[in-house]
Amino acid sequence: MSKELYIQFYRTMYKIRIFEKRIEEFSLKAEIPGFVHLYIGEEAIATGVCANLTHADYIQSTHRGHGHTIAKGAQVDRMMAELFGKSTGYCKGKGGSMHIADFSVGMLGANGVVGGGYTLAAGAALAEKIRKTNNVSVVFFGDGASNRGTFHEALNMAAVWKLPVVFICENNEWASTTPYLDVTSVQDISVRAVSYSIPGVIVDGNDVMKVYEESGKAIERARKGEGPSIVEMKTYRIKGHYVGDPEMYRTKEEVEKRFDANDPIKRFKDKIISEGVLSENDFKEIQEKVINEIDEAVQFALDSPYPEVEELYNDLYID
Repeated sequence: MSKELYIQFYRTMYKIRIFEKRIEEFSLKAEIPGFVHLYIGEEAIATGVCANLTHADYIQSTHRGHGHTIAKGAQVDRMMAELFGKSTGYCKGKGGSMHIADFSVGMLGANGVVGGGYTLAAGAALAEKIRKTNNVSVVFFGDGASNRGTFHEALNMAAVWKLPVVFICENNEWASTTPYLDVTSVQDISVRAVSYSIPGVIVDGNDVMKVYEESGKAIERARKGEGPSIVEMKTYRIKGHYVGDPEMYRTKEEVEKRFDANDPIKRFKDKIISEGVLSENDFKEIQEKVINEIDEAVQFALDSPYPEVEELYNDLYID
């Protein structure tokens, strides 16, 4: 891998981390309306997967969608404005955290419905197949969402029609407040691929280089017209289900232990420094630029106006 790609990996992961930290800060002060679900600790997945994609490719996200949106190339100032409910946001301040979308970079939207992205991603893949392009569609989903009926419906259709869609399972071990093994018949979500005669692989979701390599194989397979795959990313949800979650279902010690051992940003930085690819100063320079970018995004959101009451029904389909 090139030095430029390593820089891209770190910049994207660090941008997601800082963005999420600022969002958490304002959300805890009740300055951001609505529920917010953070992606902290899972940055390597969105970063590694989206590094294989172009703006012509599509992604479908989840309720925990900030990381995917940033990794696909969306503007953080318009994202920030949307979270603050401002008119300069991607959805003009009406969608909030769970409905950010940027079609210009192929980001078809975060989704407040658990398991709501599968069929949308499959539909996008079908459209590209009909148009005879080599573009692909990727859907991100959690371990809990793999138990929804839409998962199996979309997988079956994608397998039968050999659609260019890749199913990326972010197995962070928690389905809201429930350990996924308490409600899931299999330990590894990827084994369900056997039922549809498609490949299913397991990846260390906290290793951005492994994520990039293995998701790249599945994406390339889809581009060649060989059909869908399931790529299961093993990770851990560091934050609560939502900002403000009291997390009575697990201990603080458990979370800290898991994060200390598997922080994807720290793991990547330590590895690259040890190999002499980038120096500590290189990382500091990236950090400073990212922090400035996020600070500017926050200021943009704070300075932007709220939408007018008269705009409430604009941009809606009403019979």
